Amino acid sequence: MSEAKPLGEWGDADEIRAIQEKQLPQVFAWAQRSPFYQARLRGGETLRDLAPTTKQDLRDAYPFGLLAVEKSRLATYHESSGTAGAATASYYTEEDWVDLAERYARKWIPIGPEDTFFVRTPYALMITGHLAHRAARSHGATVVPGDNRSLAMPYSRVVRLLHDLEVSITWSLPTETLIWAEAARHAGWRPERDFPALRAFYVGGEPLTAARRARISEVWGGVPVVEEFGSTETGSLAGECPHGQMHFWADRAIPEVLDPQTGEISAEGAGHLIVTPLFREAMPLLRYNLEDNVELSYAPCACGWSLPTIRVLGRAAFGYSVGTARINQHDTEELVFGLPLEYGVAFWRGRALPDRLRIEIEVTAEHRQAACAALAEAVQARFGAPCEVTGIDPGGLLPHRVLTASQDVLKPRSLFGPDEDWDKAIIYG
Repeated sequence: MSEAKPLGEWGDADEIRAIQEKQLPQVFAWAQRSPFYQARLRGGETLRDLAPTTKQDLRDAYPFGLLAVEKSRLATYHESSGTAGAATASYYTEEDWVDLAERYARKWIPIGPEDTFFVRTPYALMITGHLAHRAARSHGATVVPGDNRSLAMPYSRVVRLLHDLEVSITWSLPTETLIWAEAARHAGWRPERDFPALRAFYVGGEPLTAARRARISEVWGGVPVVEEFGSTETGSLAGECPHGQMHFWADRAIPEVLDPQTGEISAEGAGHLIVTPLFREAMPLLRYNLEDNVELSYAPCACGWSLPTIRVLGRAAFGYSVGTARINQHDTEELVFGLPLEYGVAFWRGRALPDRLRIEIEVTAEHRQAACAALAEAVQARFGAPCEVTGIDPGGLLPHRVLTASQDVLKPRSLFGPDEDWDKAIIYG
């Protein structure tokens, strides 16, 4: 693997293009070793000649149709968190992992040996937890594996660990950080005061609006929120600069944009993100369509990084018709988290009906009338659509029992005493 330059030291755009052009022949050579691309490539093609590789292609090639190395060289096997029903396999060599960890660690608030790093994403078949763990260890940090799919890690334990271990950096979905704040309050702590070691929330896995980002930081007393974008199939693809812009790692993967209406592929613009990883030997991907809706631009950024900027919209780009208006989650979320901090609104849900938008928000009785009226007015002004906002008691959307439960995973057993519950035989928990 070519040695990666330190964060922000890529030179100009011409240097990045030179890296891409130099590495592409190697990517094609790796690809021609896999059964999938052996059947697709004739030889002599350029990237522009190729149709995108789709998620369905990956499903059809399950499990090893895209394998380009001997199985003995594989370090890890993964499957994505998609909901299509069919498995999407990914695999990496140890050399591939050097590149994966380096890209993830490209954070403007960096990981260091003094950090206690709390990983609150899955450690199962998805890559996300393993990726953060590997990157943090490679930079000397102490890792706390707080898998969010484990019964052994309820929210009551999460906030205890954040507090008692003086965790300095976390990795999670953005939504998790708001749930932690509520769990901390239930445990008797004030998130804005009682977690002074926290210095960054690394977040990814779902679209994040500017308003929700600001609210997370406010709730936690100003802790910065550092966004990251990637996938199990590719690893980290983009990260945030000090000026709040997401930059695509164009020195490690080639980005393109597919217009889903016309099928045209261009170097920038809005549409589906197409990526060609440059240092992926075990499972090369040529023009892989992530099906994430993005906006990609090569306009200069104030940070000075010579990398394209990317705005990830995900499913939030889609909307629903309400009367003559088109309502999407991104814009609605901006309005919800635009409510004043003192209203305490962190959890909401909405339903787009043909004649109105119906929204429920968790809010105390003290602020309910003002919060509901302000949000209904904001929706009307933004969308021109009738809106019915209902305030419900805290705990109505995020049950308090979820925040306070202390369930642990029990080891299986088969022999019980006379007063013990033998219905727990064999099963876990």
